[in-house]
Amino acid sequence: MKASSELQRISELALRQRKQGLAKQLPPVTDILRGSLVERYVTCGNASCKCAKGERHGPSWYLTVTLGPGRTTGGIVSEQQLDQVRNWIENYHQLKERIEKISEINRELLRRERQRQKQSARGGGKRRS
Repeated sequence: MKASSELQRISELALRQRKQGLAKQLPPVTDILRGSLVERYVTCGNASCKCAKGERHGPSWYLTVTLGPGRTTGGIVSEQQLDQVRNWIENYHQLKERIEKISEINRELLRRERQRQKQSARGGGKRRS
């Protein structure tokens, strides 16, 4: 894995500092939303409406969320809510990305700790940071 090989070259102190920096950059967890915004254009079914001739109504925005395999839910998002929903979705993606980076750092720190424990169990050896 490319990221973990890069992390192996960084000092333990730098890893811990990077982890703290990522944690400080996390968006507020109360302002997140998992889902996707879909722009829709619809027809109303009225034969005399412009949409019956191909000029559909819209755009309208729809939030869709996958709950599990074959299960989705969602709802209409009003124009007034659109910016807020976009921000919440972006916050979710940022949170997920940064948590994954923190997790990679923690895996590297655990790997180093296991390595130190093995070395001390064998009676010493060089200490690596």
